[in-house]
Amino acid sequence: MKLSKKRQSIRAAIRERKWPLALYLILRISVILVLVAQLFNRNFENVFLCLLTLVLFLIPSFIERRINIDLPDTLEIIILLFIYAAEILGEIQSYYVTFPYWDTMLHTMNGFLAAAIGFSMVDILNRNERFSFSLSPTFMALVAFCFSMTIGVLWEFFECGMDLFFHLDMQKDTIVHVISSVMLDPAGGNARGMAEGITDVILVLENGENLALGLGGYLDIGLLDTMMDLFVNFIGAVVFSIIGFFYVKSRGKGTFARRFIPQVNPSKK
Repeated sequence: MKLSKKRQSIRAAIRERKWPLALYLILRISVILVLVAQLFNRNFENVFLCLLTLVLFLIPSFIERRINIDLPDTLEIIILLFIYAAEILGEIQSYYVTFPYWDTMLHTMNGFLAAAIGFSMVDILNRNERFSFSLSPTFMALVAFCFSMTIGVLWEFFECGMDLFFHLDMQKDTIVHVISSVMLDPAGGNARGMAEGITDVILVLENGENLALGLGGYLDIGLLDTMMDLFVNFIGAVVFSIIGFFYVKSRGKGTFARRFIPQVNPSKK
């Protein structure tokens, strides 16, 4: 009798979450196939990325089962697609290089999702009867925005660390044609010097050999990429913070925002 009830509850859960479950299975099978291909190619760095992706896929279900937080289907689907787009398509399939705005799209989405998660953390406390305070919509939107930007900054710290210590080039370089810097002041002072019309970079190696890169400009090492990532993260954070503000203002009646805001599972309180 207990076994049949358990089966019925499992079937009911599958019917309720059929779209996230179907997507999870499709993406997981796809990652396993890529993993096997990378094993045959003896590309063990990509094998590690595939294993990491499989682990990351487990995070939504872990949160729901262990922390008793209910993730909306829309949010769970976007999280799964985000992980797949970043690790498998971005890194292994080189979409970061093939499509110039792939990284920008993911950082914008990251800003949006991080704001949703930050907002939900405050919203859960705000709705909890054990706490006597009630936060204003403006304050909750501000917390969501700050949380999202903090996550974005920490990620850029991580990328910079990987580039410095492991030479991964996670902070993609940019070709520029103008440099404005006090380092170009002939007098060695604090006056701004400019170099315009830069068409190439020549590296002088330790053995005295000159290596012309032929890039068509100066190679900016990661700075502009980092600033662009933080800017689009800012845009995503602002967009959801505004959505969250009106969601609280209407006392949780907004159907669109509800698709992205995790809630405490009422059946497990």
